Amino acid sequence: QVQLTESGGDSVQVGGSLKLSCVVSGLPFGDTCLGWFRQFPGVERELGAIAGISDIGTTSYADSVKGRFTISKDYAKNTLFLQMNDLTPEDTAVYYCAADPGFGQAREFLILLPGPYGYWGQGTLVTVST
Repeated sequence: QVQLTESGGDSVQVGGSLKLSCVVSGLPFGDTCLGWFRQFPGVERELGAIAGISDIGTTSYADSVKGRFTISKDYAKNTLFLQMNDLTPEDTAVYYCAADPGFGQAREFLILLPGPYGYWGQGTLVTVST
């Protein structure tokens, strides 16, 4: 059974840090593209890209998080991570992890697009206050 289980969301102050985790089961983890996306308050119809890490290890980041967020994965634990530093109130959102094993050579075009991902976590709330 495919399942993505997220954890790590919390309430923090401006400038703080959080590390989100996403445990992936039921997929060939090493052959799967993985990503983080978020829904902002009041804009819940849309998912904004955060970062992705491909099956071959390449990473991609949205401009809004470059230099602050780091995506990584632990092969032994089948776990995806998002390290978030220097958080601002504009980072307040529900954060989702996503996975898909079928991107292939199109990985660089698909990895920051929410639509192509087939599997999603339940979401975890991050709140950043002043």
